[in-house]
Amino acid sequence: MPIGLITAIPQELAHLRALLRGAAPVDVAHTEFVAGTLDGYEVVLAGSGMGKINSALVATVLADRFGCDFIAFSGVAGGLDPQLSVGDVVIADRVIQHDAGLIEDATLQTYQAGHVPFINPVDRLGYRVGDELLARLVGRLADFSPVVHFGTVLSGDQYVHCDATRQRLQREFGGLAVEMEGGAVAQVAEAFGVPWLVIRALSDLAGHDSRFDFLAFVDAAAATSVAILRRLLPVL
Repeated sequence: MPIGLITAIPQELAHLRALLRGAAPVDVAHTEFVAGTLDGYEVVLAGSGMGKINSALVATVLADRFGCDFIAFSGVAGGLDPQLSVGDVVIADRVIQHDAGLIEDATLQTYQAGHVPFINPVDRLGYRVGDELLARLVGRLADFSPVVHFGTVLSGDQYVHCDATRQRLQREFGGLAVEMEGGAVAQVAEAFGVPWLVIRALSDLAGHDSRFDFLAFVDAAAATSVAILRRLLPVL
């Protein structure tokens, strides 16, 4: 069965689309899904557009209609950890939807997406990559350059362009990066019993200059994310 590949924005999609061989496009729900091969592996590629609903829709189609037995997201993100720099790569070992939860006393208490503490409580927060898959990824990237960081990636339906918010998200969740799709992809993949992966190269540092950094570095960061994905294909 094929591997489902998702990107959010045109710059990310262009790098993968150019590498696809035997491309066969199909339109579903205003989205072009392209079946083909990438480095000899059967894949279905789709550009979801930004945000959790868009990425959830695409992940659902990949799992249900195309029968993908693995779903990977390749793209860019904003850095949260002050130790990281533009161009660094983060692979999620956990994703959290930081904008889901309970608002009380004008403050959001982040909680597992789809749950509320007093209606359908749950003891988990976010979605984790399986230990076996994580071990394969770490081994495959042991000698890869640039260095790849594994850690928590946050997802929310906002583009973070604020130093105070970046600092809060890093402080509260220990997040390495923030983006707009990965948490929803993981939620859908888990519902279908399909393993998932979120690969993010940092195009900006999610602060007050993030929009300018993004425009300057998005293409190079997207290319780096694709390079990591290609390296990992044999162990997915």
